[in-house]
Amino acid sequence: MRALRILLIFAVVLGGLFVIADRLAVNFAEDEAADRLKTTENLATTPDVSIKGFPFLTQVVGGSLDDIEVGIDTYEAAAGDGARKIRIDDLRADMKGVEFSGDYSSATAATATGTATVAYDELLKTAKSEPTQVAPGVTANVVGLSDGGNGKIKVAVEATVLGTRLPEPVSVLSTVTVVDGTVRVKADGLPRFAGVDLAENRVRTITDFQQRIDGLPGGIELDKVQAAPDGVEITVKGSNVRLAG
Repeated sequence: MRALRILLIFAVVLGGLFVIADRLAVNFAEDEAADRLKTTENLATTPDVSIKGFPFLTQVVGGSLDDIEVGIDTYEAAAGDGARKIRIDDLRADMKGVEFSGDYSSATAATATGTATVAYDELLKTAKSEPTQVAPGVTANVVGLSDGGNGKIKVAVEATVLGTRLPEPVSVLSTVTVVDGTVRVKADGLPRFAGVDLAENRVRTITDFQQRIDGLPGGIELDKVQAAPDGVEITVKGSNVRLAG
């Protein structure tokens, strides 16, 4: 019995030491992965990297990690024309089946899903903010975007009729969609300014606009979009997503 007790105590101590070693190893790996991702994606701040699953060391021996969660507070994505960037906030991605090279210089996830937000003030930069003629004597421009409820964007349009600016912007509810990496905002109906009838194609040059978003981390792509209180919420997905290397 005494020998059995000693064996049990030894097993418990050994198990505790393994857990400690495993947690130390995973914390080191998370820090290293975060630093490498910061360098690879040229981020201003170090991202959050969380390696899920236990034990970590046995996953390393197998050359594949089950699940890694990555969080990036602010990411500057390409706006499509290459001339400017668009800010993506609170990007959170869940990477599954992450395989890495023998020297740990590169890592690729089999699949990735995630969420992020494009703030309304950032998306507003895409809209036509300069006054544009939409009818004889009538100019208009978008001055604000906000949550319209039920997944819609409220687009505020300011107008000047015969040299007189209307006292209040006119608002229209718009539907937001994503097609091939491009966020599209299209008015559900057309605004009227001081009772003036406007040609639909002229008005839509103001109310409707789109923004392509390229170059997201690791090659993930836009999947879905929906208007929300703080901006347009986007979901992203990808396969063979590169985390490093």
